Amino acid sequence: MAHRVGIIGGDGIGPEVTAEALKVVRAAGVALDTTDYDLGGRRYLATGEVLPDSLLEEMRGYDAILLGAVGTPEVPPGVLERGLLLKMRFALDLFVNLRPFKDGPNRHNDGVDFLVVRENTEGIYAGEGGFLRHGTPHEIATQGSVNTRMGVERCVRFSFDLARSRPAKHLTLAHKTNVLAFAGDPWQRTFDEVAAEYPDVVTAYNHVDAACIYMVQDPARYDVLVTDNLFGDILTDLAGAIAGGIGRAASANLNPARTGPSLFEPVHGSAPDIAGTGRANPTGMLRSLALMLEHAFGRGDLAREVGAATDDALGSHPTLDVGGGATTTEFGDAVLASLEQRVAA
Repeated sequence: MAHRVGIIGGDGIGPEVTAEALKVVRAAGVALDTTDYDLGGRRYLATGEVLPDSLLEEMRGYDAILLGAVGTPEVPPGVLERGLLLKMRFALDLFVNLRPFKDGPNRHNDGVDFLVVRENTEGIYAGEGGFLRHGTPHEIATQGSVNTRMGVERCVRFSFDLARSRPAKHLTLAHKTNVLAFAGDPWQRTFDEVAAEYPDVVTAYNHVDAACIYMVQDPARYDVLVTDNLFGDILTDLAGAIAGGIGRAASANLNPARTGPSLFEPVHGSAPDIAGTGRANPTGMLRSLALMLEHAFGRGDLAREVGAATDDALGSHPTLDVGGGATTTEFGDAVLASLEQRVAA
C-alpha cells in the first residue's frame, strides 16, 4: 500500500528541494499517495489564512508530512512560526524534535556524529506570558517556560532509548540549572531518576553555555544530547554550522506514540534570495527524507542508503552551497544515480 503523505512545499526554495526529495523516494520504489497543501507566506498574503483548522484535521489522517520551508520577507516575524509550525507541533503532539549531525574531519575538528533531542511542545515556546501597559514607557513583557513532568519525562525516556541503541551509549543533558532553578529542576530530577533504569547508558550534564563551547572545540564528546525547546533550537543551529552548514541539517518532528503523523523538514529557511536560481542545496531535505523513511515508514535500510547516496553527491559537489558545482536538480540526479548503484549492488 502507498504511504499517505501531506506535502507542504511552502515558500522560496521549499518547493525546489521538496521536488528533489520526492524524485528520489519515488525512484527508490517507495509508493506514495501525496496531497499538496498551499501553505506558507504566499497563502497568508493572498488570503490572510495561515493554517485553517479544517486542513489540520485532514492532516491527522496521513502517515507523514513533508515540509520544504515557509516564510517570505513580507510576512511579519512570528505569524508563520506560531500559526503554522508551532500550531502543527502542538496539535499533532510532535513532542520530539530529532536532529542528527554527521560530518567528516576538517581543519576545525576530527568529525561530528551526534544527535540532539529537543523537547518540542513546551518550554518558552508554549506561549505562556503577555504584556502589561503595552506600548507605553512603563511596558512590561513576560515569557514563561512551561515544563511538565509528563512532557519532560517522555522526552528524556526517548533520549535514553535512542542512546541505548547506539554503540557509544552516551547521553548528555544540557540546561542551565545554576540559574533557571525552577525550569531546570524537573529536567535534572527526571533525568537522574530515569537514568537509574538505564545502567548501560553513560550520562553527563553540561550547562548550555558550556555545551556551546564543547560542541565547537570537541564535538566528539557528544553522542546523544537532550535539552529543552529553546536551548535545543539554539544548539542545533550551532551544530549545523559545525557539521557542514545549516543548509545540510535535517529535522524530524516526531510523535513517537503514533497518535498522528510526524513531520519532516530541513532546518534551513526559505532563502528567498536564491529561490529560482538553481542554487538551493537539497541535502537538508534529502536527509529529512531519510528520517521519514526510518521513523514513519520503518525503512531504516533504505534511509541509510539515501543518506549514503546524499553523502556521495556532496563529495562530488562540495561547493554547491555557494553557487558552484551542480544545480539543485543536478544534485538530486547525482543522489539518484548513487542510490541506484547502491541498491543494485
